[in-house]
Amino acid sequence: MALKKGKKKEILSELHDLIKGSQSMVFVGFDKLSVAQDTILRRNLRKEGVGYKVAKKTLLKKSLNEGGFTGELPEMGGEVALAFGKDLLAPAREVYNFQKTNKENIKILGGVFEGEFVDATKMMEIASIPGMQVLYGQFVNLINSPIQRFAVVLDQIAQTKTNA
Repeated sequence: MALKKGKKKEILSELHDLIKGSQSMVFVGFDKLSVAQDTILRRNLRKEGVGYKVAKKTLLKKSLNEGGFTGELPEMGGEVALAFGKDLLAPAREVYNFQKTNKENIKILGGVFEGEFVDATKMMEIASIPGMQVLYGQFVNLINSPIQRFAVVLDQIAQTKTNA
């Protein structure tokens, strides 16, 4: 169904605001996504502070071209949505997590990361970076490991001296 000029301007304005206020964006290709699956996806994204907008490709491309991003806009075939957020990693990570269980219905087509258009491969790499809480846990474990080993060595030395 064709949109009227006023409605197109309204959508362009909304897309422009979303693009300006986002740190990163993911172009999501969806095909035969059921309403239930879409609801689950939107709920999961919302929990992580990620927005999700479906718009006509022509309007989306026009808004992205006006965004001043470097690089080349990835090819967007089929039905396309935009996942966006203030967190650099959350949009890609959450779409990727949903994609794991719905491979036939949804895929990452590319996106915008740090002001640059990136292709699907690069966006998948970004999506595989763990969240901050996981990274904090890994860091603490890394720092704690030598201390634990040192404590075990001291314990072994103490045991050998008491047995001797």
